[in-house]
Amino acid sequence: MKEKIHIFDTTLRDGEQSPGASLNIYEKLEIAHQLAKLNVDVIEAGFPVSSPAQFDAVHAIASEVDKIITGLSRANEKDIDAAYKALNPASKKRIHTFTSTSDYHIIGKFGHEKYGRSLEEKRKTILKMTYDSVAYAKSLCDDIEYSAEDAGRTDIGYLAEIIEAAIEAGANVVNIPDTTGYTLPTEFGQKIKELKNRVSNINDAIISVHCHNDLGLAVANSIASLENGARQIECTVNGIGERAGNASLEEIVMALKVRGDLFQFDTEINTKEIYNTSKLVSGFTGILVQRNKAIVGENAFAHESGIHQDGMLKNRDTYEIMTPELVGYPSTKIVLGRHSGRHGLKARLTQIGYNLSDDKLAKVYESFTKLADKKKEVFDDDLRILMGDEITQTNENISLDHLQITSGTKSIPTAVVRIKVEDDIIQESSVGDGPIDAAFNAIERALKINPQVESYNVRSVTSGRQALGEVLVRIRSNSKSFTGRGISTDVIEASALAYISALNKKNAYYKLNKESENKEELTKAV
Repeated sequence: MKEKIHIFDTTLRDGEQSPGASLNIYEKLEIAHQLAKLNVDVIEAGFPVSSPAQFDAVHAIASEVDKIITGLSRANEKDIDAAYKALNPASKKRIHTFTSTSDYHIIGKFGHEKYGRSLEEKRKTILKMTYDSVAYAKSLCDDIEYSAEDAGRTDIGYLAEIIEAAIEAGANVVNIPDTTGYTLPTEFGQKIKELKNRVSNINDAIISVHCHNDLGLAVANSIASLENGARQIECTVNGIGERAGNASLEEIVMALKVRGDLFQFDTEINTKEIYNTSKLVSGFTGILVQRNKAIVGENAFAHESGIHQDGMLKNRDTYEIMTPELVGYPSTKIVLGRHSGRHGLKARLTQIGYNLSDDKLAKVYESFTKLADKKKEVFDDDLRILMGDEITQTNENISLDHLQITSGTKSIPTAVVRIKVEDDIIQESSVGDGPIDAAFNAIERALKINPQVESYNVRSVTSGRQALGEVLVRIRSNSKSFTGRGISTDVIEASALAYISALNKKNAYYKLNKESENKEELTKAV
């Protein structure tokens, strides 16, 4: 019998911390439902106390998705209470709390004398905070996970002491994160082995690991931990996350599956949903998957060399260690067109990971028919982009009503835009270095804004002259980035839509935070 490895997916929490990858509640729900279909064991839905949007998203996922749902909290009662309230609707919930344990973090974050004058005194303070926070969380919820932040660089003696205290206080899962992606596989594996030997009550909890990819070793470190006693891996779809990202879910799962001759482990992941999940996450976050990415990249199952092609034609096993079908690559592409009905559209959307109510289907079908009028054939990638656009634009208060561009080799590029802001229509025009710059300038004049555009990316998402163009625009406001996404067979229109989408995300973020501040002020006044 193979031993169960628990897959803890943190795409919606750590993955969303990728610069510009903020997700709205509808996008998070869609991804959470797909993660359930993928059959992950735990979904970390967010950090409830950090913002009203985070709280609402965690609460919505806890209400709808039948998996273990967890929310992150720091080691204080306010954070833990917020996590518990957000998770309350879930039939299976877990509070995930953490403290910093490495000397780097203790000195950097707890330098004030109130935490102790010496490093040893500060360590004792952190140890007490850990015990107290886990014990308090346990008084609210049966399932508690504790994380020792920057465990990869933490002294093994102190780490063992703090893990023992967390388990004694009631932690069911103890997480050993390589927060900075610092360790090497042999080193990290040895750290897990040492904890197994040093922590007297270690068998009362599941050992989890959460590895970052700063040195490109997140997957290797995760697998090394399994060989030394870890039984839960925290990872993200496409390996997205802070800085260089997290351990890639699809790479870990397929490594264990393909090398079943070496590993007596089973993840219970529905591998045929890996491709759909990857596409869904990429579409909503705006983070493109590199072509040569293992498992889900466009080149993962492509063979160009004549020698490789000859070998493949004779026997697929010569150059493929897994089949594309095993991870859900479509063997045939279903094509829809202007004559396709709602039933056919709904059936195909269901197959690629979307569940629509009749009301939602009616709206999507209207967008689909408009697209089908522009294109003779609508492919799966078109549908994914279409669905991402529909969900992203939900409840946006700024929209593009009209765009007109004049451009040519002998003329100055000029744009005229008509912008709808809630019930008001604003029209403006402007010139620019090119038609896209002119469109952006006109939008800025209409809205009387001047944000910093950090990046602009355009790509074709399907093939042919009628291919949909997808544009990703990232803007910066104060210290936070917001990514907008637009699609159209006209890349100039897609660019304007993406810019407006980013502005909507920015406005929504600050509106929610303002509402939160007002609620706190009202509570204090009462």
